Amino acid sequence: MATSQITKRLVDSLKPRQGEYFVWDGSLSGFGVRVQSTGAMSYVVKYRAGSGRSAPTRRLTLAKAGTITPDEARTLAKKTLGSVAHGADPAAQRAADKRASTLAEVAEQFLTEHIEAKRSPSSAKSYRDLLERLAIPELGKRKAEKITTAEIQRLHSKHSRSPYQANRLLRVLSSLFSFAAKAHVVPIGYNPCRGIEYFPEEGRERYLTTLELAQIGEAIREAETRGLPYTVDETKPKAKHAPKEGNRRTVIGPHAAAALRLLIFTGARLREILHLKWENVDFERGLLLLPTSKTGKKTIVLNAPALAVLNGLPRIGAYVVAGASAGERDEHPRSDLKKPWKAVSTRAGLTGVRIHDLRHTHASVGAGAGLGLPIIGKLLGHTQSATTQRYAHLDNDPLKKASEHIGNRLAAAMGEIKTSRTNVTNISKAKRSKNQRG
Repeated sequence: MATSQITKRLVDSLKPRQGEYFVWDGSLSGFGVRVQSTGAMSYVVKYRAGSGRSAPTRRLTLAKAGTITPDEARTLAKKTLGSVAHGADPAAQRAADKRASTLAEVAEQFLTEHIEAKRSPSSAKSYRDLLERLAIPELGKRKAEKITTAEIQRLHSKHSRSPYQANRLLRVLSSLFSFAAKAHVVPIGYNPCRGIEYFPEEGRERYLTTLELAQIGEAIREAETRGLPYTVDETKPKAKHAPKEGNRRTVIGPHAAAALRLLIFTGARLREILHLKWENVDFERGLLLLPTSKTGKKTIVLNAPALAVLNGLPRIGAYVVAGASAGERDEHPRSDLKKPWKAVSTRAGLTGVRIHDLRHTHASVGAGAGLGLPIIGKLLGHTQSATTQRYAHLDNDPLKKASEHIGNRLAAAMGEIKTSRTNVTNISKAKRSKNQRG
């Protein structure tokens, strides 16, 4: 059925029939109104997807009648038919959009097929937390392939007060889109995170000095023998039942003390020590053979101090670092070292020191000794050389030697004998001897 032109008067006059029918516009070929048996009406456009009579015919719904005017529908139909003339297939594109996965769906696929299958449980938990807590509430319902760089930029900027977390989220999302492209969920090369600048982060690494290490050692020894003193709030009702001030000491168990020493001596991550089983300790070759870690399967080399700690530790249950209630049938590792570490670090007079800084300290000692970043990276289990570069400024042994050499010569020339105990003194003595002979 065709008319001269689809107008509001015409649309208002259309009545439902037993089956649906179409009224086509007489002036714009392909533009029409669909009338359903329920009385619902919508503006549609009909076209051939391609050239020739063999090209399939498509019909695309533009909008429900009443939501836009006939003139607005006509304008929309002209734009749609214009895109068809340039080779587009709007109906197929809309169908593809409906099939496209949302970011929430892609995130779940990313977590289950990639992260949880290839990363440690703690890493997978961290990835899931960032996505479900920060990204999904904002962009979860958006089609993944429709998310723009501007949207990611706004999400990143929203968390500018926590730069480390914001940057971590950006890295996780970038990894997600790279996975989605390889899985053909989004177009190849599509990654809206690309080009977004990361927030500057303050250095999180804290390296213990020789004096601080001595204080830590003394605090651990005191904690496992006499115990560490603690204070009681005398204003609390239960304060009167507390031991006398001279008897207020907390003793940490041998396993907690051993865990702290192993973290320092091996540079291992906290979970690698807490989840370590006796079956993973190779005493003969001096190795820890970890079946899983943050970076997958890993081997840690044991030095003499670490082996001594392990050899002197009583075996209680399957785990090396047994919990307070561990027994032969205990299958659960110790959850953390928060209380013993807080007590020890407080006694040692350290502030702002995280337990992870023990790993940084292990690496810093190696870097300062000029052992080389590749060796340190292997000891720590880094899979990317860039991760080890954070210790590059400590790897200064060749520079230090060069600086000492230049400084000694300059000090000798200036007569500043006290600035050096070695070369300057020797050079000055040589000069005096020469002058005396002259």
